Amino acid sequence: MIQMWLRRQLLVLGATTLLAASAGAQTPPKYQFDPSWPGDLPHNWILGHVEGIAVDKQDHIWVLQDPNSVPADDASAQQKPPTTTCCNAAPPVIEFDRAGHVLAAWGGHDLTPDWPTMVHGLWVDADDNIWIAGAWEAEFNLPAWQRPSDSASWDRHVLKFSPTGKLLLTIGHPSKAPINNQDTTILGGASSMQVDEHAHEVYIADGYMNKRIVVYDSETGAFKRGWGAYGIPLSQIDNSPQLAYDRKAPKFDPHGTPPKDFRGPLVSLRMSHDGLLYVSDRSNNRIQVFKKDGTFVQEFFVAKETLGEGAPWALAFSHDRAQHYLFVGDGMGNVIWIVNRKDGSIAGSIGHKGHNGGQFDKIDGIALDSQGNIYTGEVHYNNRIQRFKLIP
Repeated sequence: MIQMWLRRQLLVLGATTLLAASAGAQTPPKYQFDPSWPGDLPHNWILGHVEGIAVDKQDHIWVLQDPNSVPADDASAQQKPPTTTCCNAAPPVIEFDRAGHVLAAWGGHDLTPDWPTMVHGLWVDADDNIWIAGAWEAEFNLPAWQRPSDSASWDRHVLKFSPTGKLLLTIGHPSKAPINNQDTTILGGASSMQVDEHAHEVYIADGYMNKRIVVYDSETGAFKRGWGAYGIPLSQIDNSPQLAYDRKAPKFDPHGTPPKDFRGPLVSLRMSHDGLLYVSDRSNNRIQVFKKDGTFVQEFFVAKETLGEGAPWALAFSHDRAQHYLFVGDGMGNVIWIVNRKDGSIAGSIGHKGHNGGQFDKIDGIALDSQGNIYTGEVHYNNRIQRFKLIP
């Protein structure tokens, strides 16, 4: 009798343990490409490089695209004289509703003389203000139709606008000053930003020209703090060119020791609900994690063997409350990696390289709405936005 009772207790204990393990296990989310979104654009518009995508609290999708990157044969209707009836380069900032209808569009040098030569990065804060960075500088070998005049200043600033396009704040200013990671009055090819609403601070990935993370007051623009790779102080960051663009620098070695500075460019920056900052050091194929004060926490690698322009181009967190997963848009491998945020291991993936719907070519932006659906933007070839619906 005692043996039977013990056997039953062990069976119950084993079943309870199994159920607990199953309840605690995490299954990566699954997605399905939505071919219905966004539909045709109005006014004969066509998109250039989609350099930023974000979702506001109303689940409106905001897109930042570069009209200068639309080739003349794609923008045939705006040539003088027009060569065909289609198309016209769309305005830089476009607001969509969840159904994919355009609600508003604005931006460009007519809005402000300091509009960036090459826009890059988009954030919508809790007040629906729109944050935009500029990333153009001398190292960019832009095609002829996109190349500015030799007199154009480099993008050394971030702009904050109202939802209707009123300029509210400028951090930094256009300049041709040399690389200087210690100068906090200007930026150096910023590419991504996020506002910490509670602290009224904006975190900026200042990393196409510089090699740093910088934090400013999101209301006044006053500098607060900054750091480099592994949390080193600004004073210790090397002011030589980014290794990614330095023709004299050794090629990336996936088996070598990662450099003490960001190799760059720093293309994405996102803060989790638990206050950790995730920064993609693209051509090092690594993501570094920091506390808000710049304390280094950890780093992990994504598709470490990737050469060329590197793997981690875009970052976003999964929809669950604990944000168990980090979505990493791989601009070279052209896939979205689903990464376990805790240890950096790969849990799954979405899509693959290609030009058809649901495929990617140079994915450069990821955002999620309140229902967990994913929105993506691409540059260079596909020049488009897509939606992937969360499968319950």
